[in-house]
Amino acid sequence: MLISLQETPALKLHPDDDVAVALAPLGRGRHLTIGGQTLQLNADIGAGHKLALRPIEPGQPVRRYGQVIGFATRPIATGDHIHSHNLAVGDMTLTYEFGTDLRRPAAVEPRTFMGYRRPGRRAGTRNTIAVLGTVNCSAHTVRRIAERARAELLPNFPHVTDIVALAHKNGCATRDGSPELEILQRTMAGFANHPNVAGYLFVGLGCEVNHFESLLETQRRRLGEIGLPPYIGIQDAGGVAATIEAGVVALAELLPAANALRREPIPLSELVLGLQCGGSDGFSGITANPALGYAADLLVAHGGTAVLSETPEIYGAEHLLTRRAASRAVGEKLIEQIHWWEEYTRREGFEIDNNPSRGNKAGGLTTIFEKSLGAVAKGGSMPLTAVYGYAEPIDAHGFVYMDTPGYDPVSATGQVAGGCNLLAFTTGRGSCFGFKPAPCIKISTNSATYERMRGDMDINAGRILEGASIEDVGREIFEKLIAVASGEPSLSEAQGIGEEEFNPWILGATM
Repeated sequence: MLISLQETPALKLHPDDDVAVALAPLGRGRHLTIGGQTLQLNADIGAGHKLALRPIEPGQPVRRYGQVIGFATRPIATGDHIHSHNLAVGDMTLTYEFGTDLRRPAAVEPRTFMGYRRPGRRAGTRNTIAVLGTVNCSAHTVRRIAERARAELLPNFPHVTDIVALAHKNGCATRDGSPELEILQRTMAGFANHPNVAGYLFVGLGCEVNHFESLLETQRRRLGEIGLPPYIGIQDAGGVAATIEAGVVALAELLPAANALRREPIPLSELVLGLQCGGSDGFSGITANPALGYAADLLVAHGGTAVLSETPEIYGAEHLLTRRAASRAVGEKLIEQIHWWEEYTRREGFEIDNNPSRGNKAGGLTTIFEKSLGAVAKGGSMPLTAVYGYAEPIDAHGFVYMDTPGYDPVSATGQVAGGCNLLAFTTGRGSCFGFKPAPCIKISTNSATYERMRGDMDINAGRILEGASIEDVGREIFEKLIAVASGEPSLSEAQGIGEEEFNPWILGATM
């Protein structure tokens, strides 16, 4: 798709659409010709916002991308601004087809990246030591251990990427064997066993529900069958200060083995890419998300894995994914997750349409259906081969799905716990997201955000609005992913962003 802003100040994306999207601010009274239709604007239309192409009566559906994005709540005239004042979600029944839109990956020449081999695991894009707290009570301690080790030890081990502290707000006030504890434990085990982690240390208080013995018992398969993983308990060690000293000593013992590792050529099939979006706007589904989807298709063609997530943000677009399901069982597993979220939000007194956020709406998005239809574009077009629960190990190749909340830190935590060794994050409003130990590249949907946040945006997909093709920007993203996987720092990584984003999903009650 090629777009010329001079020739097309507003874009109709599909022949069946009732709206066009303003590519720049458009003033009231302006005459436009869109797809052979001439109309006059009845209101100012902001960039990324929608204008009506036909009269729409209350209760009638409104389409964008050829799909329903909501229903009119009042009469809408041709040339009106369509947004929250006259459009909302409503009762909509989607038809789920399974495997009716399956496409084969394109034939490609084999490619490699420079990564770290991990026996028994996928290869890493980074060579990191992780200090993990089993409970919030050890959060300060793990941070101090990592700070001390970074300052005192890391300069002597130049082939170790970083020493990161992974602290959280959970680990107690729940019951042993609960689903909440299971999610936390498999998340922590996923980080300890992560391809980008060369060594790890657990630190606990000693009396928490998520005590080390329980973690080891439930996650032995991921943590290893031989020997005890390294662990220090604050109560047993004699307090915080003593634990910090013991932690620094423990990391000094882990660092030499990690430092002995070197990057080597590894097939792209070892890359597992987590797909994220945040601070989305009306251009997300036109520029950055389709371009990232093209890059994801290229990765799948090379045997790699692309992981779509954020279940509340595919709501209303899930039928497009079931059509790509490699089997009926895969598609039905996705729909089960959709129904779980419907019940979960109903039980908690929420509506899934509490999303989009204030910033999303300022950028032109109106309903969750509209946001979701743009969000799924970053998943490309390849067959959906597997569906995973939160933080479950990702063992399939190709395009897969993981059930996560839409909140970016919680979602990315699940993806990385599952094994994603690289993240790509699209944003329209401007997100400064990073995530250790997995490097994250950020892709701006528009040039204004890219220029305003040059220190944070790795790729400008806004070039698509200025004449570049989705394919050209998609290939640019793909090459950037390979470069970052091979050691080039992403902009968030270069600023040290990504330690505080570790945020395991707290699902149930806190007692």
